[in-house]
Amino acid sequence: MVREQDCSCLCGMKVAECLVKDPNCSYSKRLAAIAVQGVKDGKSLVEISKLMDSSPKAHRPKLLEDPVSIPVDGSPIKGPADARITIVEFSDFECPYCSLAVKEVYTMMAAYPKDMKLIFKQFPLSMHPNAPLAAAASLAAKEQGKFWELHDLMFANFRRINRDNIMIWAKQAGLDMERFKNDLASTKYQPVIQKDVADGEAVGVYGTPAFFINGKHYNGAVNMEALKPILDAELKGGAKSATRTN
Repeated sequence: MVREQDCSCLCGMKVAECLVKDPNCSYSKRLAAIAVQGVKDGKSLVEISKLMDSSPKAHRPKLLEDPVSIPVDGSPIKGPADARITIVEFSDFECPYCSLAVKEVYTMMAAYPKDMKLIFKQFPLSMHPNAPLAAAASLAAKEQGKFWELHDLMFANFRRINRDNIMIWAKQAGLDMERFKNDLASTKYQPVIQKDVADGEAVGVYGTPAFFINGKHYNGAVNMEALKPILDAELKGGAKSATRTN
């Protein structure tokens, strides 16, 4: 069934093909999950097809979805606190799409230096074995005020992420290495990572990177050309962030 049904993300692929070729696609992930659950529940193919068709993910996505509330208390922030545009990013340090997005997001922030801030939420994917370690490392760096320094180094070298290289990059970022090693050896960051993942799943995140612009899930290309009209519209409308700190 998933090999026959078109993916609703408008990629031109079937659900199964999109699922394999674009782990970032929340549409193929959701439709495949519905099909798998239907089989587990013993439903017929007709019943499963109806469930897939009734899902919001079966239909053409809006460029910007309706705003949702996202908890961001304690999450790393880059940019002015009073910025009129808040970008919440759910990301995975081993994800190639996330790595590509870093440069684009920084370009946008440079274009809107007073009006945009970025909030980072952890969303390590199961297909990336070193992503949970990298997520914990970034949080250990955050405790020393070096989150973004290690963030940049890990994304610049995402194909080489492992414990040894993280130690090298942490030293390059200027971290207190003894403290960093002890923090990374602990399990204290696991609840934070698990909560970020749960927060993402609660608002429909299935892949990375996932961006929310003032609380609105963005389903388009992550580049200046595509996003400038949207960002300008947010500024013109005087939009407020749909995030919460509790």
